[in-house]
Amino acid sequence: MRLLLKRLGILDKASVGGVSIDGRLQCFSLEDLPHEIKVPGETRIPASEYEIKLRTAGAMHTEYAGRFSDHRGMLWLQNVPGFEWVYLHCGNTAADTAGCILLGDTLRAAGRVDDSVQAYRRVYGVVSNAILAGEPVTIAVED
Repeated sequence: MRLLLKRLGILDKASVGGVSIDGRLQCFSLEDLPHEIKVPGETRIPASEYEIKLRTAGAMHTEYAGRFSDHRGMLWLQNVPGFEWVYLHCGNTAADTAGCILLGDTLRAAGRVDDSVQAYRRVYGVVSNAILAGEPVTIAVED
């Protein structure tokens, strides 16, 4: 399975894009801004292709396991240069991410995504099922 995050531009201090799975648009994305020199907690990840695995440790895993009955691990991007623990997850604004990719069904001009839980759960189900079935899953991030 291949996800594609196509970055569309910047809206009010956030990078926005669209996320598709195997060529079908699923939702919008929201990330931090680009910076030539990484600013911790305020810089988006580099454009590249990353494998996605499930991470079943850490505070976010514990939080999501309590929040969602079908949670089986965080959607974790592997080997992101200069970053650690980059996930696809719920959230609405750049304040909700520290290099991670937020998912939402509604994109607002104020640089936010809404209906994030709905978008996350839809994407999470498909991606986590593929990973658990042994299928390789990647995400290409394009500027």
